[in-house]
Amino acid sequence: MRRALVLVAFLALLLTGCGAGADGPDDGVVRLRFQSLAWQKESVDANRQLVKEWNAAHPGIRVEYVQGSWDSVHDQLLTSFEGGEAPDIIHDASDDLADFAYGGHLADLRPLLSERLLADIPARSWETTTFGEGVHGVPFLQEPRVIIANRRILESSGVRVPTPEHPWTWTEFRRIAQDLTRVMGPGRHAVAWPLKEPVSVSLNLGLSAGGRLFHRGEDGRVTVDLTEADTVVPGTIRDLVVTDRSAPRTTLGSGGSDTLPGFFAGKYAMVPLGFAYRQQIAQQAPEGFEWTVLPAPAGAAGLAQGVSPQTLSIAEASPHKKEAAAFLDFFLRPENMVRLALGDWMLPTGTTALADPSLHTARHGWATGAAVARQLRPAPAQSVRGYPEWKDKVATPAFQEYYSGAIDAGELRRRLVADGNRVLARYQRK
Repeated sequence: MRRALVLVAFLALLLTGCGAGADGPDDGVVRLRFQSLAWQKESVDANRQLVKEWNAAHPGIRVEYVQGSWDSVHDQLLTSFEGGEAPDIIHDASDDLADFAYGGHLADLRPLLSERLLADIPARSWETTTFGEGVHGVPFLQEPRVIIANRRILESSGVRVPTPEHPWTWTEFRRIAQDLTRVMGPGRHAVAWPLKEPVSVSLNLGLSAGGRLFHRGEDGRVTVDLTEADTVVPGTIRDLVVTDRSAPRTTLGSGGSDTLPGFFAGKYAMVPLGFAYRQQIAQQAPEGFEWTVLPAPAGAAGLAQGVSPQTLSIAEASPHKKEAAAFLDFFLRPENMVRLALGDWMLPTGTTALADPSLHTARHGWATGAAVARQLRPAPAQSVRGYPEWKDKVATPAFQEYYSGAIDAGELRRRLVADGNRVLARYQRK
């Protein structure tokens, strides 16, 4: 019995030692965990290479690359925060940060970041990660929505091809879609709208027409109000589908990738997509397929559109915030931000990086995206408490039924405003 007790005590001591050394040996080296959500090979390679370069130059501050997933990041972070196991450096998107920031899980970066980094990223981008009085993430990659078009169909039809300097208006876009549908013939459509996630498309593109939907009062409370400007983009999309039939109903429930086979086959002349889809198109398009990138239509506010940038944050619980901030300063140097943007087929937020010649080439539409990037604004719902519930329970089904023709504009308004404000009110009670 005595020998058994000694053995148990020895094992307990051994396990205790292992737990104490979970963050690494006591050798004076600071160890940081960086959870990245990069998933495309080029992007993962760029992230890993930058971590490798940092570690080679900073032997006293070691960064461990941890692979995360966009599909589960919110729940995973919530669990890790509650369990005290959050990574030191967190990759996410600005529209996912509000609850974590208000919950005290993310550090205020204002006293930690270098003046260079703070000055290089425009104020409008910093707005996307500002919650209350603090800045809780560095916005570093952004993705505008553009129109990917079949070059041959557009050129043979004789329609005016838009540029960032002379874009289509929403009215012109509708008329051109009608013309293209007639030219293409039966069973084909000018544009396919993949609207499996209709809310962000509707709100973010709605900024071009001056729409806001969410309005913050002097008391700080947010309410929903569907103004005439808010109806321009949703109304145009519905007209294309229901009235003109220049866009098929069948793609309304699709994701962006689902529309590509039909696009390659010539069933659709245009598909509105996020900028990063260009990589998939470049890799999957059949030999000889010619495509081009066009800016989204403009409204009263020009090419403005909402965006929720990818972000890098530091956990409030991290004992090494200064070291984590130093890594972010290295990771987001202009030349490195360009590498990350090229790897993700997206655009950097930093003004120095965005000016890099590699992001202004005509090939694959980089120049068009760079021109649109100057017009990007914070997504309307960026800091709205209760937005996820409003989106899932109210807005998504309402927009889906509206675009399919199942409900009219009056019913859409009632649901978004009346039902929506009841949801938001629960999150704003004092």
